[in-house]
Amino acid sequence: MQLTVRSWLLLMMTAPLIAGSGWLPPLLWAAGAWLLLAAALLIVDAQLMPRANDWRLERRHDARLSLAAQNRIRIVIELLPSRRTTLRPVPIWLRDTPPPTFRLDRPEPLLTGVAPPNGLIELAYHVNPPRRGDYAFGDLYLRWEGPLGLLRRQARFAAAAPVKVYPNLVDVRKYDLLLRRNRLAEMGLRATRLRGVGNEFERLREYTPDDEHRRINWKATARRGRPISVEYETERSQNIYVLLDVGRMMRSPVGDVAKMDYAINAVLLLAYVATQKGDRVGLLTFADAVLSYVAPRGGRAHFHRLLEQLYAVQGEPVEPDYIAAFGEFAARQHKRGFVLVFTDLTGGVTTESLVAQMARLRRRHLPLLVTVADPTINRLAGQPIVDSASLYERTVAERVLAERRLALDQLRRQGVQTLDVPADALSVAVIDRYLAMKQRLLI
Repeated sequence: MQLTVRSWLLLMMTAPLIAGSGWLPPLLWAAGAWLLLAAALLIVDAQLMPRANDWRLERRHDARLSLAAQNRIRIVIELLPSRRTTLRPVPIWLRDTPPPTFRLDRPEPLLTGVAPPNGLIELAYHVNPPRRGDYAFGDLYLRWEGPLGLLRRQARFAAAAPVKVYPNLVDVRKYDLLLRRNRLAEMGLRATRLRGVGNEFERLREYTPDDEHRRINWKATARRGRPISVEYETERSQNIYVLLDVGRMMRSPVGDVAKMDYAINAVLLLAYVATQKGDRVGLLTFADAVLSYVAPRGGRAHFHRLLEQLYAVQGEPVEPDYIAAFGEFAARQHKRGFVLVFTDLTGGVTTESLVAQMARLRRRHLPLLVTVADPTINRLAGQPIVDSASLYERTVAERVLAERRLALDQLRRQGVQTLDVPADALSVAVIDRYLAMKQRLLI
């Protein structure tokens, strides 16, 4: 139990009375009376303020937190009915203990509020996990004030619980919500629709002699007095293959998050959108050897299978072996499909091997090379030269960018599509390219 500033001011008011008692002795009795009054008020405040067992605290959040996204953490605080409960709201201060590596939307997880008597209050903050994996929240610490504002109590509430950080599910839910509201532009996606024969309604239009009679909408025909046909969105179920490099360079961070994790987020959103479109999605992860393989399938159950597979992916501190990875893929898949290769351009022999394998892949499939642009390299390449260190950094950065552009240009000349975008725009750019290629009937 702690004294508040109000309590100290109340007690300090006896100081001038005691000091003045040297000239006027009755002031000493007044000081004693004031101290007794202050003590009585403190006792009353202590008796009326809630105890620790009068509170119920619960932390609520998604069962799976999302990597590199703002995850909302809610703390529900309930003041239970008791003989000490007053009609006065209770000021409270709450401190949570999230995993230490999580970035917070505030300097520290200290939340304040006013708890209504016999009611609930919800306090919230956001965390941004920089890595996938298993973590744990700690206990909750609550401090509250008495009805007279003279005393404060503090208690610890057991709330330790494990939590799993998965690839970015926030973007998946956001896409789903905006799709239902027909507002995908808010996510940066362009609307792409394929009109033709299918089962999903697209629009009503006037009947033409080439239309099948079963496409006539008789209710609309009766309303308008002329034949009206229904136009549906084309269904094209295709194979989408993802080759994900988890080697050394993909472990390098952009900010606090590894390039590999940005790629995983993009793969997850792509898998969700593609399965929603009726396509089948497969996954192959590799470093110096093939690490895992998931055959292409469709449906919600397969999306969750890919989610669990991506959750378990770990980076390897080795150079990728493109010959082994592309050879394994060629041995397993013979049907033409859209192949997305997520990797980084390291330069030298490794990049030459990648270019050769991508060109060979184009003979049977439609390949797309996806790389994550590093803003740090771009910044160093454009920095002013002020000393020898900045000259060296700029020279190296310009050389890295030049080698990267050369490799990408070489791939484009051989008919291989490329996508090189900043990490924070990767997911949207991949979905946009997928939808655009599907609209153009390239896959």
